Amino acid sequence: MTQKCRIIWLYGRPCSGKTTIAEELIEQLSGTDSPIFFIDADFLRTGLNRDLGFSMEDRCENIRRASEMASFIALKGNTTVICAFITPIKTLRDLAASVAERNGVPFFPVFIDTPLDECVHRDVKGHYKSASKGLMVQFTGISSPFEEPSGDEIRISTLNLTPAECARTLISTLKSANR
Repeated sequence: MTQKCRIIWLYGRPCSGKTTIAEELIEQLSGTDSPIFFIDADFLRTGLNRDLGFSMEDRCENIRRASEMASFIALKGNTTVICAFITPIKTLRDLAASVAERNGVPFFPVFIDTPLDECVHRDVKGHYKSASKGLMVQFTGISSPFEEPSGDEIRISTLNLTPAECARTLISTLKSANR
Protein backbone atom coordinates (compact mmCIF):
# COMPACT_ATOMS: atom_id res chain seq x y z
CA MET A 1 0.00 0.00 0.00
CA THR A 2 1.84 3.07 -1.19
CA GLN A 3 -0.67 5.76 -0.29
CA LYS A 4 0.55 7.61 2.78
CA CYS A 5 -1.99 10.21 3.90
CA ARG A 6 -5.38 8.60 4.54
CA ILE A 7 -7.95 7.67 7.16
CA ILE A 8 -9.26 4.13 7.50
CA TRP A 9 -12.41 4.44 9.64
CA LEU A 10 -13.51 1.13 11.18
CA TYR A 11 -17.04 1.22 12.53
CA GLY A 12 -19.58 -1.25 13.84
CA ARG A 13 -21.51 -2.35 16.90
CA PRO A 14 -19.90 -2.55 20.33
CA CYS A 15 -17.85 -5.78 20.57
CA SER A 16 -17.80 -6.23 16.79
CA GLY A 17 -14.00 -6.43 16.71
CA LYS A 18 -13.03 -2.94 15.55
CA THR A 19 -10.10 -2.45 17.92
CA THR A 20 -8.79 -6.00 17.50
CA ILE A 21 -8.88 -5.69 13.72
CA ALA A 22 -7.23 -2.26 13.93
CA GLU A 23 -4.40 -3.76 15.97
CA GLU A 24 -3.97 -6.49 13.36
CA LEU A 25 -3.94 -3.86 10.61
CA ILE A 26 -1.20 -1.98 12.42
CA GLU A 27 0.86 -5.14 12.73
CA GLN A 28 0.37 -6.12 9.09
CA LEU A 29 1.03 -2.61 7.78
CA SER A 30 4.10 -2.01 9.91
CA GLY A 31 7.18 -2.05 7.78
CA THR A 32 5.48 -0.21 4.93
CA ASP A 33 6.86 3.18 3.99
CA SER A 34 3.93 4.97 5.63
CA PRO A 35 3.72 5.80 9.33
CA ILE A 36 0.61 4.44 11.05
CA PHE A 37 -1.36 6.01 13.88
CA PHE A 38 -4.32 4.47 15.72
CA ILE A 39 -7.17 6.40 17.35
CA ASP A 40 -9.42 4.25 19.53
CA ALA A 41 -12.77 5.59 20.73
CA ASP A 42 -12.51 4.05 24.20
CA PHE A 43 -9.11 5.66 24.76
CA LEU A 44 -10.23 9.04 23.40
CA ARG A 45 -13.21 9.04 25.77
CA THR A 46 -10.88 8.66 28.77
CA GLY A 47 -9.00 11.85 27.89
CA LEU A 48 -9.79 14.37 25.18
CA ASN A 49 -13.47 13.43 25.01
CA ARG A 50 -14.09 12.54 28.66
CA ASP A 51 -16.50 15.49 28.89
CA LEU A 52 -18.87 13.84 26.40
CA GLY A 53 -21.72 11.47 27.10
CA PHE A 54 -23.73 9.39 24.66
CA SER A 55 -26.53 11.76 23.65
CA MET A 56 -26.72 12.29 19.90
CA GLU A 57 -25.22 15.76 20.34
CA ASP A 58 -22.28 14.35 22.32
CA ARG A 59 -21.78 11.48 19.87
CA CYS A 60 -21.64 14.04 17.06
CA GLU A 61 -19.01 16.08 18.90
CA ASN A 62 -17.02 12.92 19.68
CA ILE A 63 -16.87 12.01 15.99
CA ARG A 64 -16.13 15.61 14.94
CA ARG A 65 -13.18 15.84 17.32
CA ALA A 66 -11.89 12.41 16.33
CA SER A 67 -12.10 13.11 12.60
CA GLU A 68 -10.45 16.53 12.98
CA MET A 69 -7.64 14.89 14.95
CA ALA A 70 -7.32 12.07 12.41
CA SER A 71 -7.16 14.55 9.52
CA PHE A 72 -4.51 16.64 11.27
CA ILE A 73 -2.34 13.61 12.05
CA ALA A 74 -2.75 12.21 8.53
CA LEU A 75 -1.74 15.48 6.90
CA LYS A 76 1.06 16.56 9.23
CA GLY A 77 2.64 13.14 9.53
CA ASN A 78 1.89 11.92 6.00
CA THR A 79 0.32 9.07 7.90
CA THR A 80 -2.24 6.29 7.59
CA VAL A 81 -4.61 6.91 10.49
CA ILE A 82 -6.74 3.98 11.59
CA CYS A 83 -9.80 4.93 13.63
CA ALA A 84 -12.08 2.54 15.55
CA PHE A 85 -15.41 4.13 16.49
CA ILE A 86 -18.91 2.69 16.75
CA THR A 87 -20.22 5.56 14.55
CA PRO A 88 -23.74 4.12 14.78
CA ILE A 89 -25.67 6.25 12.31
CA LYS A 90 -25.10 7.43 8.75
CA THR A 91 -25.14 11.10 9.77
CA LEU A 92 -22.10 10.53 12.00
CA ARG A 93 -20.27 8.57 9.30
CA ASP A 94 -21.01 11.36 6.83
CA LEU A 95 -19.65 13.89 9.34
CA ALA A 96 -16.35 12.01 9.67
CA ALA A 97 -16.07 11.73 5.88
CA SER A 98 -16.86 15.43 5.36
CA VAL A 99 -14.18 16.53 7.83
CA ALA A 100 -11.61 14.39 6.04
CA GLU A 101 -12.78 15.65 2.64
CA ARG A 102 -12.64 19.29 3.78
CA ASN A 103 -9.05 18.69 4.86
CA GLY A 104 -8.13 16.87 1.65
CA VAL A 105 -7.54 13.51 3.31
CA PRO A 106 -8.68 10.31 1.56
CA PHE A 107 -11.29 8.61 3.76
CA PHE A 108 -12.16 4.92 3.71
CA PRO A 109 -15.15 3.82 5.80
CA VAL A 110 -15.03 0.13 6.72
CA PHE A 111 -18.05 -1.57 8.26
CA ILE A 112 -16.99 -4.29 10.68
CA ASP A 113 -20.00 -6.50 10.05
CA THR A 114 -20.77 -8.58 13.11
CA PRO A 115 -24.37 -9.60 13.90
CA LEU A 116 -25.82 -8.32 17.17
CA ASP A 117 -26.10 -11.80 18.72
CA GLU A 118 -22.39 -12.39 18.09
CA CYS A 119 -21.50 -9.02 19.63
CA VAL A 120 -23.54 -9.97 22.72
CA HIS A 121 -21.68 -13.30 22.84
CA ARG A 122 -18.28 -11.52 22.64
CA ASP A 123 -19.11 -8.97 25.35
CA VAL A 124 -16.77 -9.86 28.21
CA LYS A 125 -17.61 -6.65 30.13
CA GLY A 126 -21.33 -7.42 30.31
CA HIS A 127 -22.42 -4.13 28.73
CA TYR A 128 -25.14 -5.69 26.58
CA LYS A 129 -26.56 -7.53 29.57
CA SER A 130 -26.58 -4.34 31.64
CA ALA A 131 -28.14 -2.36 28.79
CA SER A 132 -30.87 -4.94 28.25
CA LYS A 133 -31.75 -4.63 31.97
CA GLY A 134 -31.97 -0.85 31.61
CA LEU A 135 -28.84 -0.25 33.68
CA MET A 136 -27.02 1.44 30.79
CA VAL A 137 -28.90 4.07 28.82
CA GLN A 138 -28.17 5.06 25.22
CA PHE A 139 -26.27 1.84 24.56
CA THR A 140 -25.84 1.22 20.84
CA GLY A 141 -27.87 -1.70 19.55
CA ILE A 142 -30.10 -1.91 22.63
CA SER A 143 -31.45 1.50 23.68
CA SER A 144 -29.77 3.55 20.95
CA PRO A 145 -29.91 2.79 17.22
CA PHE A 146 -27.28 1.28 14.97
CA GLU A 147 -27.91 1.88 11.27
CA GLU A 148 -26.31 -0.69 8.99
CA PRO A 149 -24.77 0.85 5.89
CA SER A 150 -26.51 0.58 2.58
CA GLY A 151 -23.86 2.23 0.44
CA ASP A 152 -20.63 1.16 -1.14
CA GLU A 153 -18.59 1.06 2.05
CA ILE A 154 -16.06 -1.68 2.45
CA ARG A 155 -17.66 -4.44 4.51
CA ILE A 156 -15.64 -6.95 6.53
CA SER A 157 -17.68 -9.85 7.91
CA THR A 158 -16.10 -11.20 11.08
CA LEU A 159 -18.15 -14.35 11.63
CA ASN A 160 -15.94 -16.81 9.79
CA LEU A 161 -12.61 -14.96 9.84
CA THR A 162 -9.98 -14.41 12.49
CA PRO A 163 -8.99 -10.80 13.18
CA ALA A 164 -5.76 -11.39 11.23
CA GLU A 165 -7.77 -12.67 8.25
CA CYS A 166 -10.10 -9.66 8.51
CA ALA A 167 -7.07 -7.34 8.38
CA ARG A 168 -5.60 -9.20 5.39
CA THR A 169 -8.95 -9.04 3.62
CA LEU A 170 -9.18 -5.30 4.23
CA ILE A 171 -5.63 -4.68 3.02
CA SER A 172 -6.31 -6.75 -0.09
CA THR A 173 -9.57 -4.87 -0.72
CA LEU A 174 -7.82 -1.51 -0.39
CA LYS A 175 -5.01 -2.62 -2.71
CA SER A 176 -7.36 -3.98 -5.37
CA ALA A 177 -9.39 -0.79 -5.30
CA ASN A 178 -6.10 1.14 -5.47
CA ARG A 179 -6.93 2.97 -2.27
